[in-house]
Amino acid sequence: AIRTPYFCSGCPHNLSTRPHTDSAVGAGIGCHAMVLIMDEKQVGQVIGTTQMGGEGTQWIGMAPFVENPHLIQNLGDGTFHHSGSLAIRASIAAKTNITYRLLYNSTVAMTGGQDAVGQMRVAEIARVLLAEGVAKVIVTSDDPRSIRRQRLPEGVEVWPRERLDEAQIALAQVTGTTVLIHEQECATELRRKRKRGLAPKPQEFVMINERICEGCGDCGEKSNCLSVQPVDTEFGRKTRIHQSSCNVDKSCLSGDCPAFITVRPGEAGSDTAHPATIEASDLPLPPASAQRSHRIRIMGIGGTGVVTTSQLLATAAVLAGRYARTLERTGLAQKGGAVVSDVAIEAGPFTEGNTLGEASCDLYLGYDLLVAADPGNLRGLAVGATALISTSIVPTGKMVTDTAVQFPQVRALLARITEHASQTQVLDLDLRRYAETLFGSEQLANTFLLGVAVQRGALSLPPESIEEAINLNGVAVNANVQAFRRGRQFVADRAALDAEVSRLEPARDDEQPAPSRIVRAAPGSELERLVALRRHELRAYQNEAYAQRYEHFIEQVRAAEMAQCPLAGDSDGTHAPGTLSLPFSEAVARNLYKLMAYKDEYEVARLALDPTMRAEVEQQFGRAARVSWRLHPPTLKALGLKQKIALGSWFAPAFAGLKFARALRGTPFDVFGYDKMRKLERQLIREYEDEVRDLLTQLRPDTLQRAVQIAELPDMIRGYEDVKLRNVKRYREQLAEIKARL
Repeated sequence: AIRTPYFCSGCPHNLSTRPHTDSAVGAGIGCHAMVLIMDEKQVGQVIGTTQMGGEGTQWIGMAPFVENPHLIQNLGDGTFHHSGSLAIRASIAAKTNITYRLLYNSTVAMTGGQDAVGQMRVAEIARVLLAEGVAKVIVTSDDPRSIRRQRLPEGVEVWPRERLDEAQIALAQVTGTTVLIHEQECATELRRKRKRGLAPKPQEFVMINERICEGCGDCGEKSNCLSVQPVDTEFGRKTRIHQSSCNVDKSCLSGDCPAFITVRPGEAGSDTAHPATIEASDLPLPPASAQRSHRIRIMGIGGTGVVTTSQLLATAAVLAGRYARTLERTGLAQKGGAVVSDVAIEAGPFTEGNTLGEASCDLYLGYDLLVAADPGNLRGLAVGATALISTSIVPTGKMVTDTAVQFPQVRALLARITEHASQTQVLDLDLRRYAETLFGSEQLANTFLLGVAVQRGALSLPPESIEEAINLNGVAVNANVQAFRRGRQFVADRAALDAEVSRLEPARDDEQPAPSRIVRAAPGSELERLVALRRHELRAYQNEAYAQRYEHFIEQVRAAEMAQCPLAGDSDGTHAPGTLSLPFSEAVARNLYKLMAYKDEYEVARLALDPTMRAEVEQQFGRAARVSWRLHPPTLKALGLKQKIALGSWFAPAFAGLKFARALRGTPFDVFGYDKMRKLERQLIREYEDEVRDLLTQLRPDTLQRAVQIAELPDMIRGYEDVKLRNVKRYREQLAEIKARL
């Protein structure tokens, strides 16, 4: 897995660059260039890029010699004002069939958020384009009303953002040069304005009920947003909205799934738990050190404050009477890619450059595990260096949009680091958990880790110098000072810090279901744990009989595996607690449960009322937070409803009624059971049980691995409605292929 640049969370590029026709695509300058390194299914078939001002002119030469009759060319408003308008003029003169997808995001985002020189309003751009001879102009916007107030030229239509795909399809049918202007403010600039009080803060936030979520990736694919993050849970891969990076674009709501809710926080969040304030005098002084020079490497993700941390350290060094130099490696990385900052600190004036050579780094700060484990960065580690590494799992863009791509094993990545540094000098911690639980923002992880470094004695700068540098920076001063002190507390009194974090986290139900009386696995085995929990869930899903049906089937599988594959388990029951491994039985236990607990209307209603979800909402947004369920019922969808509807707390009694009515599931009185999807879901259970019985007749040590592979295949049956149907088709195709090999 590689940390490559990606569009920011909520970025208008996420939607404006999506392919909706078979046309080839031309990349643009600036953020648009990132389509060159993205998946084709997200950005279309990209044929390359040109110099600024040449966007689309490559098509003038190519068009007569290729079968594709049309090109879509990405173009930013900054580039348009600079010289892109000349390329449009050239395409008009050459009479090529091309649609310019002009993103009007009001800023030159790639190089720091400057205003475009000579910037015109949308209406003025449209007027210029039509005067030049553009055949048709359509404007899409997340605020169509404000655009219409600009008095657009006659014939220019303004459509809501939801019709962006329709606009592209319509323009592709028009002969000549056309332009689609998509107006939506740059997400990064909007976030900055909100922080500075220059733009209103969001009043409504998006969350996902992970128990209802199927982890199908449809919302990530449709929104292309890095805040829509996959997460591994007891019941498989799910999706979670990462609140501290979310720009509340809400494009994820278009995912075909009933797991989404929107939340309006309570008044000022006064009933939300807040961390206690810690004073510098509450902490012991760091160990005394005679070290005056440092070579520090800071590694993280673009947009999370890595460069700011580098400058903060340099300022603190100067305040402490030392000399400092920094070297930043960012480039496109400022947009979600890998960022590396090297900081050199000396007691006197520098006699050499600020480049950090091989084996010269004495303090290795890994804010992102993927970047820290990169071999190129690891070469800088000196013998005996201190490495402070965050083990928080932060998905890459590829992981957000493709369910088959998983984050590498954390321990394997850490092993790369310990190969270069002494294991006693490597400290790993879930940095994101501490920062977000204590302060609600991953940005404060930076100063937290500086506190850890100072208190361990790995960074010899006085704590007061770093706090003074934070004050001089003038951004979120109190929060950053507290984060720095909490990092020091992590080293000085971790038990007290962890107790504070536990107090702030939502309460969890630690009740352990009773072991199964039917499945005779060794005490403490993984199979026993799996079955106990899933038996408990199936009772709540339907009834005791349904749970026992599951248990009896798993017991048949367990007995057969232990009898036919003695290396997997020993039938005399002499295993020590927790050592019995039955890979086939465990795979069947997980996947039979998944199929039996299919999410029909009754189950969605039951999980929508899950008190654990309510506790999570209250922990983040206060007890007075108001929740709306975002649903797109199949019946209403069939009648032509294209968007989800919001159902507030007044709908809770209806959910309660559906939950109570689950006793009708599978009976002649089950009105939902006659739906083709429900029939398919029941059929999949029977098919899977038959497949497992067939595998048991062939189960031997040499076929065990392939049998486990088949037993795990239902994990790919994810999603709802059309998404699920596509995955069922894939499941059956792979099942047939693997069985043929077996």
